[in-house]
This record gives sequence, structure tokens and C-alpha cells, in this order.
Amino acid sequence: MSKSHLFGRDMICSQDWKKEELDEILELAKKMKKDRFSPKFTKLLEHRTFFMFFYNPSVRTRQSFECAATELGGHAQFLEPKTMRLKTKKTAGETTEDAAKVMSRYACGIGIRILEDKISYYGQGDELLREYAKYADIPIVNMADDKFHPCQALADVMGIQEHLGEDLKGKKILITWAHGALARSWCSVQEAALLCSRYGMDVTIAYPQGYDLDPKVIEDVKKNCSENGAKFETTNDVKDGYKGAHVVYSRNWMSPNAYHDGEFHKQEEIEKALGYPEWICDAEKMKLTENALFTHPMPIDRGHEVTDDVASGPRSIIYDVAENRLHVQKAIMALTMSERL
Repeated sequence: MSKSHLFGRDMICSQDWKKEELDEILELAKKMKKDRFSPKFTKLLEHRTFFMFFYNPSVRTRQSFECAATELGGHAQFLEPKTMRLKTKKTAGETTEDAAKVMSRYACGIGIRILEDKISYYGQGDELLREYAKYADIPIVNMADDKFHPCQALADVMGIQEHLGEDLKGKKILITWAHGALARSWCSVQEAALLCSRYGMDVTIAYPQGYDLDPKVIEDVKKNCSENGAKFETTNDVKDGYKGAHVVYSRNWMSPNAYHDGEFHKQEEIEKALGYPEWICDAEKMKLTENALFTHPMPIDRGHEVTDDVASGPRSIIYDVAENRLHVQKAIMALTMSERL
């Protein structure tokens, strides 16, 4: 047994990785799902600790990472930055450089989750992860920041492949905005668009006027589609994007105006979003598709983002994708942190 050639790599955004490297993650994740408790995998992180920084709470993320570490023979340690003496603009404490270098002496990797309401401008969360990556000698894993969510996107693609086959070229995914009372960040939808376009899917993004995503990310998605001979479209029509779709991904996201005066204005975003009740994924719209799968990264704002009959319907793969988070994360941790693979 020895280290993978991916040992020591950070996973902050899938776009930072070669397609062949992403294939390795998915291939191993599928093996781990099929043979979950095989002795081949249960000691890969034996006696090792994975630190998890949760600036924001979670359901699946904490559960899946803790299960992943345990099933690899290691331990995941839950950390809340607010209880640690870390330096901020308003408080004295340990710098990112010092924290990263010290933790590198203790653990085999660091996961960080920092979302919209813990930052004062778009991109600040992603900047923090990259600052830790600069100073740490161990892998940094993005457990969701305000720009990207690679573990979720890999779980999405794995689930889509399980239902539509390995070759996704020519298949269309609709990523559609949905109204809701959550003011969600862009991380899941942006990462889904980036990764699905890497795998040759036609990508359509639908949203009301005023809900554009990050222009730089959209340019990368367009480039990915061009390189793979796939189509990229955007529309402000609530129904058009459903036509011909093989996968529908319905999710609320905030507007580009969510941050101003150094603050995240969540309530303003919620009130604005609730003014578009027609932007819900329902059975009527799903009839316009090619008998499409429905997916969502969860938690779902049922009755706003999607109706119950679609979310819990026979074409919904939400629970398969949620399970895949575990297997994808095990694969990432094994490939980047284990010396026994």
C-alpha cells in the first residue's frame, strides 16, 4: 500500500482538478458504495483525525463527514470557530497562518464550512479556505463555502450517472431558481453547473431577472460546454428550460445585491424571493421534460422550491444523492489523506 498521486491535494473547487482526477474520485466512491465496509477501506485513516470547522451548522455535511472518517478507521473532530481563539477584524487571536500550521501537526486534513451569513461580502468564505490552503501542510476540503460546494456536485454527478449511465453527453440538466424563505448562497448551483458541464451535459440555467450568478463562474461553465461540444443556455422564462431536460435541479439562491454596506441582508432577500411563487418546480412543469430526474442538495424548502409530489416522487433521486455525499467524501479523504491506499 502507498500514497495516491493525489495525496496532499486540496479540494476547494472541482474546476481546480483535471477531469481524469475527478473520474478517479467517482470511480473510488462507487467502489466504496458497493463494498462499503470492506477491509480494503476500513483502515485507510486508522488513528488519524480530520478537523471540521463549522462556521455554519449542517445536517448532512457533519453527519456524512463524521461517518466517512469513522468508516475509514479515523476520527472527525467537530470544531466551532466561535469557541476558538481565532483572530478576526474585531478580536485578537491566532492568525490563519498560525492556526493552519499548528493543525497540520495534529490532523490529516481540515474541512471548512462557511456560508452566506458568516461573511460580509461575496467570495470572502472562499478566500478563507484558500488562505488556509496556502499555509497548511495537509489537505483543505471545502465543506461548502459561499462560491463552491465540490463534494455536493460530485455526489450529484454520481447520482445522475447511477440513473442515466456513465456517459452523460447529450443529456440536459436544468438548474432553475426557485422561490423560498432561505436566501441561499450560490455554492451548490454554481458547482453543479461547473461539474455537469465537465461531464458533457447540456446546461440550462433559468432564473428571474436580477438573479444572475457569478459571471466568472458562468464563463467557466460556457468554456466547459464548448470544450465538450455541449450547449449552454440561460433563460428568464419560468417554463422554457424544462423542455427536453433529463435532470431538473430546482433551488433557491440569493441575488447579487444580497451584500451591501458590509452586511448580508437576508430578510430583504427572503421577502424579495417570496414574490415569485410561480418559480416552483411542480408536476406540471416536469411534464415538459424528457421524464426528467429531480434532484436537490437538501435541505429542501418544500412548497416553495418544489412540491412534495415531485420531491418525493418516483423520479426523485434526492436520497441517492444525499447518500453519495458519504461515499464521495470517503473517496476524497482516502485519495488525499491516506498513506495506505
